[in-house]
Amino acid sequence: MAGAITAHLSEEASVRPRHINESTPVRIVLITIALAFLTLVVILPLVTVFAEGFKKGWDVYTASLRDPDAVSALKLTLMVSLIAVPLNTIFGILAAWAITKFKFRGRNVLITLIDLPFAVSPVISGLIFVLLFGAQGFLGPWLDERGIQIIFALPGIVLATIFVTFPFIARELIPLMETQGVQEEEAAVVLGARGLKLFWYVTLPNIKWGLLYGVILCNARAMGEFGAVSVVSGHIRGETNTLPLHIEILYNEYQFSASFAVSSLLVMLALLTLAVKKFVEWRGSIWQSKLN
Repeated sequence: MAGAITAHLSEEASVRPRHINESTPVRIVLITIALAFLTLVVILPLVTVFAEGFKKGWDVYTASLRDPDAVSALKLTLMVSLIAVPLNTIFGILAAWAITKFKFRGRNVLITLIDLPFAVSPVISGLIFVLLFGAQGFLGPWLDERGIQIIFALPGIVLATIFVTFPFIARELIPLMETQGVQEEEAAVVLGARGLKLFWYVTLPNIKWGLLYGVILCNARAMGEFGAVSVVSGHIRGETNTLPLHIEILYNEYQFSASFAVSSLLVMLALLTLAVKKFVEWRGSIWQSKLN
């Protein structure tokens, strides 16, 4: 019996992936390279942001954050996220539901369109909205006659943000819902569940952690979006500047301490988002282990 066990372990070791059998010096070198790279491209820039932000002292740092233009940029950034993320959440759920639960003509086209913002530069997407809704754009004269302003105003910023962020939730849910299949929904339909009741009591509990994860990613991108928003905002101080645009203006005006102080605020929002993301991953893994 002992001989059979030894032979079995030897066989497992022979088919084990080679990287697991690497010598200790090789593993140390690989880990060192990875840590050095992360330090260079992630940790040092983050440390630099806070170091430069506090370079002229706490008073200058807090004054930069209390500046009316900075406060306005923060409010606008949060407002855009509060509008864009829920709309993208609704779209992502509906798109994922349609793609995974039904077979229809044009399904692959829909999937391709969902991926389009990943392939198009954010600057190009912003330019598209200018060509559509700008004063000289396709719909510009019609909107101007009715006193509706989209470009260089909140609606244009929201539209640009929605465009660059709408794939995140759908792309998080589609593979998850495809893996789960339709058996539970079909069983619930047989038992009489329909419409919102079917979604709320059967589908949502199975996708809630994936949905929350997608919402977090969407929100992070919405708060940090620069390219598309830069094109449609007009860079109007105190009105259409989000935090990334306000940081750029401060830096171009050689207000380095103020620009890094505001940047640290954006970094803190990103770190908070990352902490929530890790918590969701942890809770999701616990939930998945219970299912298994």
